[in-house]
Amino acid sequence: MTDIDFRLVAEVSSDSPSAIGPLLEQLVGRTVTATPEGFHVDACMRGADARELNRFLLSALRRVERRTPACGSEWTGTAKASVSSDYVPKGSRPASPSQPEA
Repeated sequence: MTDIDFRLVAEVSSDSPSAIGPLLEQLVGRTVTATPEGFHVDACMRGADARELNRFLLSALRRVERRTPACGSEWTGTAKASVSSDYVPKGSRPASPSQPEA
């Protein structure tokens, strides 16, 4: 699959801006602006689709701060329409399939 250039515009709130800010800058470049609620991001990223980029970004942020939402994130691709999404885990499952009981 061909990678597409996407523009991300998002508001990221955080209870720990000192931890999230440097990670955001590392992930999306120096296109991060501090706001009273957290950060405003206006960045370009390259990937197969907006959903995978969104998942990658939010997963990395949530490794640092578990409850980091990206409210109103909008991904606009060069060859695709705008996509608004926020990946939220829907539950948990065991890391390996459970062993059948004997």
